[in-house]
Amino acid sequence: MTVPAQASPVARLPISIGTALRGHDNSLGLIRLIMASAVIFHHSFPLLGIAVDPFQRAARDQASIGAVAVAGFFAISGYLIAKSGANSDGLQFIWRRVLRIFPAYWTVLLVTAFVVGPVLWMLLGRNLGTYFQETGAGPWHYFTANWTLTIGTYGIHDLLAATTPYGQTVGASVFNGSLWTLYYEWICYLLIAVLVVFGVLSRARVLVPIVTAFLFAARVINEVTPGVIGNVAPFLSDGYRVSLTLTFMLGATIAVYSKTIPFDDRLGILSGLVFFATLRFGGYSTIGTVAGVYFIIYLGARLPKAVHFIGQKNDYSYGVYIYGFLVQQVLVHFGGGRLGYLGYSLAALAITFLCAWLSWHLVEKNFMRLKDWGPGLGVVSLRDRIVALRHRLGARGRARAQARGIPAAGTATASDKES
Repeated sequence: MTVPAQASPVARLPISIGTALRGHDNSLGLIRLIMASAVIFHHSFPLLGIAVDPFQRAARDQASIGAVAVAGFFAISGYLIAKSGANSDGLQFIWRRVLRIFPAYWTVLLVTAFVVGPVLWMLLGRNLGTYFQETGAGPWHYFTANWTLTIGTYGIHDLLAATTPYGQTVGASVFNGSLWTLYYEWICYLLIAVLVVFGVLSRARVLVPIVTAFLFAARVINEVTPGVIGNVAPFLSDGYRVSLTLTFMLGATIAVYSKTIPFDDRLGILSGLVFFATLRFGGYSTIGTVAGVYFIIYLGARLPKAVHFIGQKNDYSYGVYIYGFLVQQVLVHFGGGRLGYLGYSLAALAITFLCAWLSWHLVEKNFMRLKDWGPGLGVVSLRDRIVALRHRLGARGRARAQARGIPAAGTATASDKES
């Protein structure tokens, strides 16, 4: 009797991280929203005058929950921005990044200087006209000193300096202490823009991990011998410029190799364990950062599909980030600290979500609709349109000239033929 041959089991081929993330069908939007919310809970400690941050103490002062959340932002941003850069030219890339960052940023500056500030000023019983007087710390200066993303001032006059615990601690007016990270994110965008212009993301992508490795080495040197690398390369003397750009470029490295980097539960769990272990026992700024970037990208693909819709069409994370600190400061000014840490944090989160909703639907979404307009068309498309416009204008000019009896250039007249 012949035993029937059994079909050999088909080995399950591993999928890549790019395939697992499936374009927009992932949880990266949800994670960014969670990270933005975590920043609010972190800021509640200093803004309420609470000296002890339990997370930071547990992490042996390597990082706070806010610092980890910002790093998560940069990791996801590095992945998404590198993906965007690979599918656009330099002009398109910069145009779209400007639309994403600056309109909402300028709006929060204007709202702070010309809505929140005047209201607080008048509620203190002061004349509104004095608020707008030209002084070095007035509302106009607040906007003009900050509009380029480089923070020139955090306050307006003396508002919130004496009425908030944080203002009393620093001895100055502070409205929005979260905005400083946007400068570093813009620097990362410009780095990707340079790679886009020179075709690195499509033709020489190996340069991306090389740049990342250089930043990792700089990070290690800064940890081992602080200040040494700044003597050689002053640009790298800023620790945030090194650490945040490293995190961003780790995400960008995963992006450019997303078709070959595996999406593996074992690797994801291991990276998570390494990340949390380094936070607890040391090494977070180096090995922990590398593990953490893969872990957060892995979670973007691994979280249940039921939550993938969050952040796909409406991305409130940026609005939560840029309005959170402002809302918290104003809330504590009006006595919100009496709610206690949890009540204050939840109240600030609810108000901030409302601000973020308004920011997205009134500002961010409307400007993002312009991403394929003007410079968003790209260099080649704009060049072709300019050439076509010149042809049309030339044709119209020749038609008007002929209608007036003026011969077009290169056309022989009757007198020319007779001669």
